[in-house]
Amino acid sequence: MYVCSLKEEDCGDHEEMKDNNESDRASINNNNNNIRRKMVTPAAGEHPLQYNYTFWYSRRTPSRPANTQSYEQNIRQMGTVASVEQFWKFYSHLVRPGDLTGHSDFHLFKEGIKPMWEDEANKNGGKWIIRLRKGLASRFWENIILAMLGEQFMVGEEICGVVVSIRFQEDILSIWNKTANDQVTTSRIRDTLRRVLNLPPNTIMEYKTHNDSLKDNSSFRNTKITL
Repeated sequence: MYVCSLKEEDCGDHEEMKDNNESDRASINNNNNNIRRKMVTPAAGEHPLQYNYTFWYSRRTPSRPANTQSYEQNIRQMGTVASVEQFWKFYSHLVRPGDLTGHSDFHLFKEGIKPMWEDEANKNGGKWIIRLRKGLASRFWENIILAMLGEQFMVGEEICGVVVSIRFQEDILSIWNKTANDQVTTSRIRDTLRRVLNLPPNTIMEYKTHNDSLKDNSSFRNTKITL
């Protein structure tokens, strides 16, 4: 694993990453692709996660039209964790979502799954969406990723990953699953979300299939609303 942190937003380049190990930083700079392909495993004595997970970061200018190619160019793989200890070491060096500005996203997905609608693991799936008022993103993000890493959703391999999206007037939390037409699974994910995030009973929750997102080129418009 390599540990990195996103630099402060007003430092300029949001895609630069800082590694607190000098030799690791040199390796990343010299051969980033090899680092990304390196197998990440728990160290001796560490507590392994059920799956390896990869952190991603993306940022784009809202005025520019989004498409698959530009999105893939803007998303950056930050690092992969395989144990509880690796996760906390990595997570402690990340900027909290609430401290980001503009049109930014943090993604945490199972290793091997890109946070893209077209990915093989995602193409038949969808996501639950929760809109948050400003100031809540950091706490809710931590709660949802701990629930995912702790396998609290109890839906087998259905969970692909989670995303926190920082926007100008609101922040958005979403959890992606593999099979959008499996109502039993999607309902269980929804109910678990309510519990682990301690959502009020009248919280509006939205679901959108990735196929619909591909059709209207939008993550959060034209969703199906449930209470």
